[in-house]
Amino acid sequence: MAWQQISVITDEDSAPKLADYFDSLGAVSVTYMDAEDEPVYEPAIGETKIWSNTQVIALYELDAQPELIKSQVIKKFAHAPLHNWLIEDIQDQAWERAWMEYYHPMKFADRLWVCPTDQEQIEPGTVCLTLDPGLAFGTGTHPTTALCLEWLASHDLTGKTVIDYGCGSGILAVAAILLGAKEAHAVDIDPQAITATQDNAIKNNVLDKIHTYLPEQFKTFQADVVLANILAKPLIEMSEQISNLVSLNGELVLSGILHEQAESVRTAYQPYISLNPPVQQEDWIRLEGVKH
Repeated sequence: MAWQQISVITDEDSAPKLADYFDSLGAVSVTYMDAEDEPVYEPAIGETKIWSNTQVIALYELDAQPELIKSQVIKKFAHAPLHNWLIEDIQDQAWERAWMEYYHPMKFADRLWVCPTDQEQIEPGTVCLTLDPGLAFGTGTHPTTALCLEWLASHDLTGKTVIDYGCGSGILAVAAILLGAKEAHAVDIDPQAITATQDNAIKNNVLDKIHTYLPEQFKTFQADVVLANILAKPLIEMSEQISNLVSLNGELVLSGILHEQAESVRTAYQPYISLNPPVQQEDWIRLEGVKH
């Protein structure tokens, strides 16, 4: 099936109202995109941040009348800045296969492969984690996840208990088990993340060693290794809570931190954890340390 797509650039004040109006005119979906490569950092709870110049993209069924829709929008938003209009036909793709063009086997610390289905790597001295992109964040392609996978594959996890706080797809919990951990406890606020983690545990035959929880279900305890790949703001706000999950002489790994946020995160954890120098990949930082 083909679709008609209408996009226009406007300011941050007009974008939400414009999106609502596209929706009222029968749009199948409306999305925002950055029109000027402007970074937007994590919002507060309940807050939605968009860009100063935002591209609003509305998708319509093929029998829609895009020029009529455009004229109605221009009339409705006569005093709003609207520019760079684009109307185009969009052909359907087999999205479940399209990602394979970009997602290939990845190797971490010469011990861990992360591979899409049917591209598993069998190599002596390594383990292979099978994972396909899904609704929950975490495939290993993003530096924040890659930094954590590199740490896991570089450390002896034999017999250790792991907490993956903010588990997303469950990739870190699954990797920890494949690398020798005794059990992993995966926590996330998103029910889709819990489902994804369970599915990936089944796919990799480790479901019996992975326990999943929403935060309100998780009874806190101290683990040998705690991984928290989330964002700088919640890492800072939860520094005492996350540090309390680490056992004496246990290890803490923090990711999801931009370079300019690293010092603030380090300051929040210094009372609890002896932190090593940061490790950087692109603009992202990993902090790690031991609880003494």
